[in-house]
Amino acid sequence: MEKLFLCMVALCSNMILCSTCELSNVTIALEKEECGVCITVNATWCSGYCHTKDPSMKPIFTTKVQRVCTYKEVIYETVKLPGCPDNVDPYYSYPVATECHCGQCDMETSDCTVRGLGPSYCTQRQEKE
Repeated sequence: MEKLFLCMVALCSNMILCSTCELSNVTIALEKEECGVCITVNATWCSGYCHTKDPSMKPIFTTKVQRVCTYKEVIYETVKLPGCPDNVDPYYSYPVATECHCGQCDMETSDCTVRGLGPSYCTQRQEKE
């Protein structure tokens, strides 16, 4: 009986650990077409899994919201891009997550679709550090 209890505790703790939503380090590419250069910076963003359901019997008059791992708090950091002409603002501000949670994706401020090119994709030549 004791072994069964320990197995259940281990299984439940693994399920809890697998459904975490937490800060994660990410490298993102920053560029402006006018500057002709791309730099990468390190930031934090939200990553992980949230418990979701997709019932087979869908209610007619209610909508079901899927929860995703998203930011709860975000700050903006600013860097100066090298090589910008005098008539171009060389400063670039980018979001950095400071707190995460499982919630509804905010379509106003986030890309809630499938994966795009990725945060480290550059269209301009990349500046070597």
